[in-house]
Amino acid sequence: MNFLKGKTLRDAIISGANHIANNRQQVDALNVFPVPDGDTGTNMSMTISAAKRELERLDDDATIEEVSKTAASALLRGARGNSGVILSLLFRGFSKGLAGKNTAAPADIANALSLGVEAAYKAVMKPTEGTILTVSRAAAEKARETAGEAGKDVARLWCDLTQAASEMLEKTPEMLPVLKKAGVVDAGGKGLLVVFEGMASVIRDDVIIPLAGAVSAPARQESVTAAFFEDDDGFSGEITFTYCTEFIILRGEGEKSPLALRAFLETIGDCVVVVDDDEIIKVHVHTDHPGKAMEEALSYGMLTKLKVDNMRLQFADKVSNAQKAAKAEAQRGNLPYAAPDPDRPFGFVAVAAGEGVRQLFLDLGVDQVVSGGQTMNPSTDDILSAVQSVGAQTVFVLPNNKNIIMAAEQSVSLADRQVIVLQTKTIPQGLSAMLAFDAEQDVDQNFLAMSRAAGHVATGQITFAARDSDFDGHKIKQGEILALEEGKVAFVEKDLIKAANKLAKTIIRKDSTFVTVLYGEGATEEQAGEVEKYIHAKFGDDLEVAVINGGQPVYYFILSAE
Repeated sequence: MNFLKGKTLRDAIISGANHIANNRQQVDALNVFPVPDGDTGTNMSMTISAAKRELERLDDDATIEEVSKTAASALLRGARGNSGVILSLLFRGFSKGLAGKNTAAPADIANALSLGVEAAYKAVMKPTEGTILTVSRAAAEKARETAGEAGKDVARLWCDLTQAASEMLEKTPEMLPVLKKAGVVDAGGKGLLVVFEGMASVIRDDVIIPLAGAVSAPARQESVTAAFFEDDDGFSGEITFTYCTEFIILRGEGEKSPLALRAFLETIGDCVVVVDDDEIIKVHVHTDHPGKAMEEALSYGMLTKLKVDNMRLQFADKVSNAQKAAKAEAQRGNLPYAAPDPDRPFGFVAVAAGEGVRQLFLDLGVDQVVSGGQTMNPSTDDILSAVQSVGAQTVFVLPNNKNIIMAAEQSVSLADRQVIVLQTKTIPQGLSAMLAFDAEQDVDQNFLAMSRAAGHVATGQITFAARDSDFDGHKIKQGEILALEEGKVAFVEKDLIKAANKLAKTIIRKDSTFVTVLYGEGATEEQAGEVEKYIHAKFGDDLEVAVINGGQPVYYFILSAE
């Protein structure tokens, strides 16, 4: 194949999206940071799946320019988390390299991939080697090398760059000590490799890797066997066997005992029911071999009212329908577009989770609070929709999480009004930034004041370890209490209150005058009161302490001192 066609690229990206979706948990498991988060594999899968949905609408005769442009636009809007944003930037640069082309030769692909890598590096303020950036660069360098060799076609080029990405991925532990200590490769780099491998299946073999939840295949078995299912007859539990098989036997003249039939069925399945009277035998069984069940039953008489259902596909449909229903429910609250109002200079969008935290931001003047945080990073499009619903000339965006900042920044170029993203990495920083806003000041003065206010907040968070880890010198077991200071693991504890008190002692300074205790899911008002008592006992009653039910997930307590 000397040229890559639009249809092939379309199918390749769809295949890549399916492949990362099928392997997202494997990629998630490579994350070394023990805190629950919007994991890398999940974020990358959700990002490229946004492109898949748009590409599936394109005709087979779409040019390579149309395909790459459609994918890049959808990836940009669907980008979630830092890894998702970098993936979208790679495809955006790739699209620019294919602009104006109907098909792409090996040299075109190599050039386009190099532009994508360049765009990704530029977007990261302090690029770290040993990450997805390094893996993408190795792939681009190999693509340029292969494109210059005589006789190398598109399929060979893609195989070579995928192999180069794989080899570089294996070297990432040598570049990042934290990976080497944990014995893993970089999660973002692995996610990119999985996407490349999925694309290679089409470019090399013209085979789209199927989405595991959509077909019955051996690879699918592992992910679905733990599914909980209830069939039409009320039998429920984990799906061990695939087919719910039912039929009625019209009893013949023989006197064969139904008990023997039941014994046979129990050797090939479960949930066996055999009920009989003088004329019929009613049979129900969950089995992987409905044919064997029916063949044995024929020795008892004629069969009628046969019914065989694939419970795995039914479960997949049930999950899909539930997701569609949830999406439809969310879309009922779609934010309307509001044109910038010349008489309204400023508006605000914040990202937060927890009803109490959400209400705090609204009380401080935030117009729209986008639901999201540590475990569910909102997409660029989620943030953009909120921005476009605020009828102001300038909209300040407060991400309130370091893994959401890049996605928020992508909305700047997409909005039809000025968007300023404040670098708030925690909820307390976002709250302090809002308190520093002054309607009498201009944009630049407010940006400076709000940024300074956010920077003066000391933040501590109490959460739990999502996985076993050896991180920053801490031996951490899953489920242990983790204390974070400015996003970094400070210590590990067994007791929640002891952890909160110890963290309060760490973040409260001599010049602190105000402390906030936000308690969330898993913590009670009484426990928050104990922390408040400790702070007053340790630092005196002159220190003002506010205890608020934030309702936030993941973090039992969010403490801040100013």
